Amino acid sequence: MDLDSAQKTPWREGSSLPGECFPSALEQAFSKVLHRLTSQGPRRGSGRHVALQDLGALIEATECDRLFEGSGTPLRGIPETLGQVAKALEKYAAPPKDEDGRADGHSEVADKAAEVGLLLLKLLGKLEAAKNSLVCPAWKTGLRHLAGPIYIFAITHSLEQPWASPRSQNVAGKVLTLLLQVTECGSVAGFLRGENEDEKGRFTVIMGLLKPYLNKESWKNNPAIKLVFSWTLQQVTRPWLNQHLERILPPSLLISDDYQIENKILGVRCLHHIVLNVPAADLLQYNRAQVVYHAIFNHLYTPEHDLVQAVLLCLLDLFPVLEKALHWKGDAARPTTHCDEVLQLILTHMEPEHRLLLRRTYARNLPAFVKRLGILTVRHWKRLERVILGYLEVYDGPEEEARLKILETLKLLMQHTWPRVSCRLVVLLKALLKLICDVARDPNLTPEPVKSALLQEATDCLIVLDHCSQGQVKSLLAKILQSCEDSKVVNCMRKVQQVSEGAPYDAI
Repeated sequence: MDLDSAQKTPWREGSSLPGECFPSALEQAFSKVLHRLTSQGPRRGSGRHVALQDLGALIEATECDRLFEGSGTPLRGIPETLGQVAKALEKYAAPPKDEDGRADGHSEVADKAAEVGLLLLKLLGKLEAAKNSLVCPAWKTGLRHLAGPIYIFAITHSLEQPWASPRSQNVAGKVLTLLLQVTECGSVAGFLRGENEDEKGRFTVIMGLLKPYLNKESWKNNPAIKLVFSWTLQQVTRPWLNQHLERILPPSLLISDDYQIENKILGVRCLHHIVLNVPAADLLQYNRAQVVYHAIFNHLYTPEHDLVQAVLLCLLDLFPVLEKALHWKGDAARPTTHCDEVLQLILTHMEPEHRLLLRRTYARNLPAFVKRLGILTVRHWKRLERVILGYLEVYDGPEEEARLKILETLKLLMQHTWPRVSCRLVVLLKALLKLICDVARDPNLTPEPVKSALLQEATDCLIVLDHCSQGQVKSLLAKILQSCEDSKVVNCMRKVQQVSEGAPYDAI
């Protein structure tokens, strides 16, 4: 019987041809299906659909022991061909470049994904049967060729994305679940890094499959590749990640350097994960930490609050790594650090900033910088004071996030730099009392819980200010208490008065 009949009819007519053919003939049948899946002819759409139907029938009709046996050579055989078929299926279902939000394009991708997912479920079912069979020891070879492409397909279509539909997500989720079952992995992290210390895991294989699509010329051809890379990277943590640093750092830098904001954010989050999960010694080697720092520092000039937030979180975890390379000699002034440089830029941006989302983003991260620098924050006192006074005057919406964080910043600043506080007593006291009066007299703009939080934070700042000025705040407030009639303002002042002079300010 010729090859055409082996490919087109026997498994549909119920004959036992796949079992009767020599393995090489079965391999050729799969190769023909592969050729039709990858064909670039004018009628490739309908031809691929028919090829998918033939592939499903061929998988169903072939016994698992025939499906995963080789041809006797180490580099060829049905398992290798099936791996190529799985790659072709993953590529067939991948979302195309520049869909421009077209709903019809999205639905077409989702339909393809659901169809391919059902085929992969059949293939994984055969693999599971082969694993449980005593007469098919070659199933591991099949798994080695199939696991990577099937994983990429499953992650591409199980994530919440424009090209996914509830049906395609459901099928892709089942594919991922069955893949983990076949590989005897309890989680995706275990699948990637290995369930045991002596097990290698498949992260290297996955990165090898993604690498051709993660270069400057091709990474945007498939919009799912960056998401698969990012999601996969997030699953591998310390201590497994550092051995893959050369594979994961360049794509992360590439994505973060894009002109689209969503890609910048995605790339910065990948870099942040690397910073958190790779030892400092590896990041300092070959100046990698400096490369990461310079790659994301310039993003702080972008007026996009989500990007700024991602960059600041990454930088705050990168500073300890960068400072490991600094050596301070006690007889000289401490050198300025990368943290100083970033704080200086943030304060420069904060002073004239009028956009609420950016103001909140800057204020949200300011306390972490004061904690990081400690006593060295004194270098930035004048500019910090201007920012703090300016932000305390401006209403920030019902949640008052910016003003609450600015009050936290002021409290930390006074605690860390208390010798410099007393000379600024009058300015700070006026600002805090004005804030307390404004909040107390606010008729309805701010919810009561938020008002209470603001008044409590402002009171705490007054107590710290009193300790830093050796009790001068108490004496000044005693005069105001005699003439003040607002109960909320009086309550705050009495709290300050009631604090024992001997109480340590850092206990507040």
